[in-house]
Amino acid sequence: MAAQSLGMSATHFGEARSQFLSARRVSELLGVTQADLARLVGVARNTLTARSGARKVDQALSPVVRILAIATEMAGDESRAAIWFKHQPIPGWAGKTAYDLVGDGKADKVLAYLEAVRSGVYA
Repeated sequence: MAAQSLGMSATHFGEARSQFLSARRVSELLGVTQADLARLVGVARNTLTARSGARKVDQALSPVVRILAIATEMAGDESRAAIWFKHQPIPGWAGKTAYDLVGDGKADKVLAYLEAVRSGVYA
């Protein structure tokens, strides 16, 4: 999913002069290496930097960027959203964080949780 189709909040994660998301910017925000980010989203580390892998990286990063965009909207600050993503356990998931769940292939569960919180279900 191209950076501009994710909405205004996600455009920060786009690469300059490119329609694709930037693995470098996401890894910097999360404070992880690109190798850790690659493991998190399930792509080879070299794919993150290869131009030929831009679409695959975009697809892999899209759920993370959507989660971070919603968390930023709710927390009011990107750095707070990143801290939440990495360190705050999500209720009902045995102490797992959004980072853990994304790594387990459950980004959709994190998005569903955030949507529920945003609509007041868990407030």
